[in-house]
Amino acid sequence: MEPTYRRAAHRLPRAAQQAGPRPARPARLGLMDSPPRAARWPRLLLAAGAPLLLVVFFTIPLGSFGPEHPALSWTVLALLLTALAGLLLREIQLLMVGSRRGRPGLGIPLLSLVALLVFAAAYLSLARDPGEFKGLSTRIDALYFTVVTMSTVGYGDIAPLGQSARVVVMLQILYTLVFLTAGATAVGQYLRGRLGDRARQRHPGAPADEHRPKKHRPKEHGPG
Repeated sequence: MEPTYRRAAHRLPRAAQQAGPRPARPARLGLMDSPPRAARWPRLLLAAGAPLLLVVFFTIPLGSFGPEHPALSWTVLALLLTALAGLLLREIQLLMVGSRRGRPGLGIPLLSLVALLVFAAAYLSLARDPGEFKGLSTRIDALYFTVVTMSTVGYGDIAPLGQSARVVVMLQILYTLVFLTAGATAVGQYLRGRLGDRARQRHPGAPADEHRPKKHRPKEHGPG
């Protein structure tokens, strides 16, 4: 005689087939609300990080740098720019390979802003020597000249006159062309990819190149 527990085990699969699939449990509101909140915090951090960096730039003392301490000034400038370049290249690599570690799309704009503020602080420190700059005397002047140099637009109201000032200006131009431009390009490609993914999610049946501009081909005329 077959034991009772074996007969019960044989009846379980048949009963499960008759019952059919179990209905899905309703998701909790807290778990459903967490992804949107997690997606908002990078934007909030970017919106708060930029003003915070500007506050630090306008309040940090720069008396230890300048023409009175040239060795310390050049050493700190080289170390900061080297560290920022390494961090920017790392963030660009993470963004290009689609890594989910950290927030590369958030780090690149903030690191680029830090690099610009470092150059602005360097200009302000050099401007304490009267022969280095013409028309640069305040922190706003330094930040303005940094943005103008980055955009390669020269108005002539502020000009580097000394050798040290011109070296830093050339260094900023090269730094912008190599690192900041690469970071901006990577962020632009990332944003275009995200917009394309959202467009495909809204129109799942559309082909991948539906939203690209169509090329008009000339009509071919038959013989005669």
